Amino acid sequence: MESSQNIKTRLKSINNIGQITKAMELVAATKMRKSQEIALLSRPYSYAALELLANISARQENLPKLLRKREIKKTAFVLVTSDKGLAGSFNSAVIRLFEKYARENNIDPKDDKYYFIAIGKKAATYLQNKGLKVAEKFVRVGDHTTPKQTNAVSDFISDGYLNEDWDEVIVFSTYFKSALRQEVLARRLFPVELASIKKSVEEIIPSTGRFSEFRKGQNSLMRIDDYTIEPSPMAILKKLALHLVRMSFYHLILETNASEYAARRVAMKNASDNAKELSDTLTLQYNKSRQANITRELTEIVSSIESLNN
Repeated sequence: MESSQNIKTRLKSINNIGQITKAMELVAATKMRKSQEIALLSRPYSYAALELLANISARQENLPKLLRKREIKKTAFVLVTSDKGLAGSFNSAVIRLFEKYARENNIDPKDDKYYFIAIGKKAATYLQNKGLKVAEKFVRVGDHTTPKQTNAVSDFISDGYLNEDWDEVIVFSTYFKSALRQEVLARRLFPVELASIKKSVEEIIPSTGRFSEFRKGQNSLMRIDDYTIEPSPMAILKKLALHLVRMSFYHLILETNASEYAARRVAMKNASDNAKELSDTLTLQYNKSRQANITRELTEIVSSIESLNN
């Protein structure tokens, strides 16, 4: 049996780890609630932005270059992860989805026609370790993102599309379903198409509960509204298209933040529960070891007294 001193040392370490993971769980829960609230409150605006973007992209005249389709020769993949670990399978799930997508579509990531944009240190580390072409990496977006923080990312992607650095942009990110469920999705950001926008809306609108009523309005995405735009349709549509793309990407980052803290809270809760279970087991072992030592010492004392009496 392991010595009482070793068990006591291990028990102290486990209790310290349990205190740390419990504190991290509480911090993650607080940040999750705030991130969740921001993400959920942004959904109505995001759905309206996607609907308007769909209607604009379906127009055949005065279409901004940002929304024009062209032959796809080069593709940019955007991997959205966190800067930190200790979030369970949150980051690895995004990477697994990308690798699955590459296998299913016979994509060689090292081909010169593929570019990669990393959002989060974990994505940047993965891409660098794989030796892939990283066009840009963005880290430290912040706990509670503002549009100003995400505009730099969406503008970089949009400028690359306008400059024809890439003709297609696919984003791999996590969407917040509930505190216990987050879903990783591959979303086509460019070129902007009615079908891809409708699919994105179907994927991010919950089937039940809060905001599920937006599913009833999905048919509006198939309606092409006619707009009267003054003074210049091209100038207005150019600015509006950029704004709508920014807002769509902003919502995507909000969903990722809420999902990250939800995953971290669950991971830290599991770690705290495991630490408590291990602490209970070690405490029992320590008590048994201590009792065995006491019994042995008593036996030695009794044997010594008997030897003296004889």
